[in-house]
Amino acid sequence: MLAMTTQLASKRYAVEDLNHAIDFCYQQGWTDGLPVVPPTERAVLSMLDAAGLEPDKQVAFITNRQVAVTAEKVAVNAVMAGCLPEYMPIVVAAVEALAEPTWGYHGPATSTGGAAVLMIVNGPVSAKLGFNSGDNLFGPGWRANATTGRAVRLVMRNVIGTLPGALDRGTVGHPGKYSYVIAENEADSPWTPFHVERGFKAEQSVVTVMAAEGPHQFYNQLSSTAKGVLTSLCDDMKHHGSTNGQPQYVVVLAGEHMRTIARDGWSKADIQKFVFENTQNSLAHIKRVERLAGAVTAEDETTMRPIVPSAEDVLVIAAGGRAGAFSCYIPAWAGGKKSSQSVSKLIQDRRA
Repeated sequence: MLAMTTQLASKRYAVEDLNHAIDFCYQQGWTDGLPVVPPTERAVLSMLDAAGLEPDKQVAFITNRQVAVTAEKVAVNAVMAGCLPEYMPIVVAAVEALAEPTWGYHGPATSTGGAAVLMIVNGPVSAKLGFNSGDNLFGPGWRANATTGRAVRLVMRNVIGTLPGALDRGTVGHPGKYSYVIAENEADSPWTPFHVERGFKAEQSVVTVMAAEGPHQFYNQLSSTAKGVLTSLCDDMKHHGSTNGQPQYVVVLAGEHMRTIARDGWSKADIQKFVFENTQNSLAHIKRVERLAGAVTAEDETTMRPIVPSAEDVLVIAAGGRAGAFSCYIPAWAGGKKSSQSVSKLIQDRRA
């Protein structure tokens, strides 16, 4: 445990009361537009203690910005976001993921494409800390989901300097930039948990971070077969996918669709293969809708372009409400040759 005499490096400010403290944070440009929790020394130390980290421990180094992110700065922003101390290890793991070269911070964080940071939580920590994996999946109402995602965004803003209109040049952005966190519904899922597919043990807790557009909902109440449900999904996805192509997609299958697909005996690999094969567009189509330059040739009519490089780049997650014939897909940020890849990080308990 950290002693309460541990020295924090952050500057102290004197405030008159709570309202003054909240307004002061607005004046300094430290908020995301919503009020933040004033980060007192005791609250910051509690965050650090829960994660087993010394204040000066470097959590991440953002190469493109030449910015070192310390545990203290993560803790300050986690307090401001409204996190409970036990959420701190999840926030730390997500910030670590942002610094990975394969995530490629500069592209998705600064692009006019306006990607947000999607976080997917797996493992025992999900249920223990009350992360939502069911009804109203992307909606409000769950402190763990809302505050951990918000904390990561505040770190991006206040520590790395990713400010809207300055470094963050998103043309339209989307509300996921406030917070964009879900958990996989491992309890009801008939499939292997996502983090296990990525090489972790079932008993480990993991957060996956992806630079992502908003969720695109699709609907199918008519079909009682896996093929029927997924055909509806693919019909929607392939029209979105006739742009420059995405590095990855997340497909989130909620209760009714999950049960229908599982009843036909389809695995996640079967879903990935079907989606990959049935979302391809001809070059002729992409040119006709003027998403690709050049005249249409005879060869273009039969030359197909997939929406992702491989079937494995369709990431399948079981989550969402038990009722309702709705599911969704989420495109990753596309940046040509510099596209960002999702990164999974172990949520570590560093306490002695």
